[in-house]
Amino acid sequence: MEPGAATELSAALAAGAARPAMWRVLVDGLQEFRHVPAVAAVLRDGPEPAPHGGTDLARGLVAAAVADDRLAGLLRRWARAVNDGPAERVGNHVGGTTTVHGSVVQAGEILGDVHIHVPAGTAAGTPGGGTAPPGAAPVPRQLLPPPEHFTGRTDALAALDALLPQLDTRPLLVVVNGPPGVGKSALVTHWLHGLSDRFPDGQLYADLRGHLPDTGAGPAAPSEILGRFLRALGVTEVPVEPAESAALWRSHTAGLRLALMLDNALSAAQVRPLIPSAPGSLVAVTSRRRLTALGIDGAAFRRLDLLSPGDAVDLLARRIGADRVGREPEAADEIAALCAGLPLAVCVAAARLAARPRHSLAAMAGALGGTGAARLDALDLDGEHAVRGALDASYRQLSPELARGYRRLGLPPVTVLNGPVAAAACAVEPEEGDRLLDELAEVSLLEDLGTDGTTGLGRYRFHDLVRVHAGQLAADTEDPEERRDTVRRVVDHYLATATAAEALLTPSHRTLRRDYAHPPSHRPPFDAPGAALGWLDAERDHLMAALRTAAEEGWHATAWQLADAMWPLFLRLRPHELWVEAHRIGRAAARRAGDRRGLSRMLTSGGVGLRNAGLTDEAVEWFAEAVRGARTDGDRKAEAQALHGLGQSHLLAGRLDPATEHLTAALALREAIGHHRGAAMTRICLGDAALAAGRPRHALAPLARAREELLAVPDPYDAARALAFLGLALARAGTRHTSGEDGEALLWQALDEFTATGSVHWQGRVLEMLGEISAERGGTAEARDRYARSLALYGPVSERDAARLRARIAALDARG
Repeated sequence: MEPGAATELSAALAAGAARPAMWRVLVDGLQEFRHVPAVAAVLRDGPEPAPHGGTDLARGLVAAAVADDRLAGLLRRWARAVNDGPAERVGNHVGGTTTVHGSVVQAGEILGDVHIHVPAGTAAGTPGGGTAPPGAAPVPRQLLPPPEHFTGRTDALAALDALLPQLDTRPLLVVVNGPPGVGKSALVTHWLHGLSDRFPDGQLYADLRGHLPDTGAGPAAPSEILGRFLRALGVTEVPVEPAESAALWRSHTAGLRLALMLDNALSAAQVRPLIPSAPGSLVAVTSRRRLTALGIDGAAFRRLDLLSPGDAVDLLARRIGADRVGREPEAADEIAALCAGLPLAVCVAAARLAARPRHSLAAMAGALGGTGAARLDALDLDGEHAVRGALDASYRQLSPELARGYRRLGLPPVTVLNGPVAAAACAVEPEEGDRLLDELAEVSLLEDLGTDGTTGLGRYRFHDLVRVHAGQLAADTEDPEERRDTVRRVVDHYLATATAAEALLTPSHRTLRRDYAHPPSHRPPFDAPGAALGWLDAERDHLMAALRTAAEEGWHATAWQLADAMWPLFLRLRPHELWVEAHRIGRAAARRAGDRRGLSRMLTSGGVGLRNAGLTDEAVEWFAEAVRGARTDGDRKAEAQALHGLGQSHLLAGRLDPATEHLTAALALREAIGHHRGAAMTRICLGDAALAAGRPRHALAPLARAREELLAVPDPYDAARALAFLGLALARAGTRHTSGEDGEALLWQALDEFTATGSVHWQGRVLEMLGEISAERGGTAEARDRYARSLALYGPVSERDAARLRARIAALDARG
């Protein structure tokens, strides 16, 4: 801009600022330049100029216009309107012999923005100059067609919509990532079609080819996409040099509001040169990778989750018809479950069904229920490996080391992985296991579940079909012996870690031998009893899977040893079904291994589980077998243990005479061999038997002595059990402890001790005892409250105990 022109423009601006109507017109026209600091200052002042007048504002605007030809053009047109006449005629008066070209708006008053879409390449629209020929390119609308059967995704769309206000201040960059086939492109396409009015200058699309099957083309270079986008906007001469084309792209898009969909991105470097420079533009990126490096550019990241079971069935119904799904609703649910929420899998299954209208949904569910390659083959379309192909494309981009880790991690019988498990599977150090998991999550072959609050370990999960794919690749490429060793290393990892937890939680429980094919060298992920119990609880399903696998593979010693190592889990948390199953497998395995000590342990520990599960007759059989075996072996300690369990089983069944007989024999034998802790445990049972016989005073001495002996061991868990029974006996006997406390006070103390040890079952049992005391003395409301608290604890861990509590509460309600 010439110096004289700048002076004249400043004078016109100062004069116009004194006329509110004229100033309002200028403010409206400046809206599209709100990213310019000087313009932003004007807009903050609103329709009226700041008190200091128009001179300072004029200087700021003129200075900005020197660097921006389009802003300078707007100011000149406004200045001419100021000089031509009254404000009432601004925008409606064409003076002299002026000729108007292009689009014209003639109106008395306009409230809001007016957008004139000038064909790209014209002098006004292209900073590089040039004139568009007749029939210039239309505003580009390149998005893929909207998905015909888009389903669900309400939360994901709401999360994306919540980002839109950022468009007012800067270009918005959004990265939607997730595993192959999860529907990233469908989601973004659906979302952007609903926003077309927000982007009057166009919507551009490019497939960056980050995850396509081998075509020889490779991932798209940014310069390739820049050239395509610039030509779509009417630029006919695109520089060959990438830096020049990127600079032209930034200049050309500086005043435009565009939406870009960059599909299948491989890296941040592919995306970064394509980001427009102006506020009001949106770049939506889809990728199987997390593309965390784009965080430097202010990207917002949204991981796309799997479809819910209901949405998966809805998608199936949209594609094959609701009537067909309605005729076989259970089969439809099974198909959705077997597709595990992966939209690509649901769509493939639906396409196969749509092409076979006479085939039942049950038949498709049966095909999907296969294992290994059969399950993936059921998701092929006319020879095209739809799901397998998508996964193969991701797999081919892995480094050899990462590809080997992917294959091996598909073999162990676990659904959630962490660093130590990955390290065991891949025979590497735990830190290397963490790195492998993180890199597989980066390319969305694993889902990052966050950090475990108990152990501090990162947790990752395979999608069901991805795990099948990894396992099948291992079957195709790995040596059978190596596959077997991979699984054995993970099973040994679980045995070693559970044994470490057992040593912390039940140090008095005699640890039997452990047989490792691959002795683990890592430290357990816990160093305190609470963390050890938390690990056992969180890993119970994986421990059981490892145990079942050991039995199936013929690793008999490992199978019964895993059942033995899980003892603290069974004792403290009472998962009765798992307790019984583990020991039934363990008993059979110990027999096959010919290990008599292992068999004895399985019979006695398993007998406790059977008894607590209400299977008292079977428990009696197991303990009787244990007594016979111990006498054959001359093992007096094992015999005492079996007699103790036999007495407890009869006690629970209400057979008090044989219960007392066996418990008395067990006590005598334990005292004879100097097994003081065992003797204390038997005294607890004798006290319980006296309570059941209605003789609470006879229970006081054995229970008080048991409490003292167990505190001396120390065994805080069983000492709390002795205290609970002692409190109940004192309350029923109507007397006080030697310390002066009554029975109820001791029960509350026992509740605190069980809370400290993490035993939910015994917390519920003590509250039940407190409820019994309240009910016996007529405190109905108090008893109901305590029973209700007990029921809340029993509910998740023992349906049998929960049913008993519900019956107690119902009896109180009936009594009124």
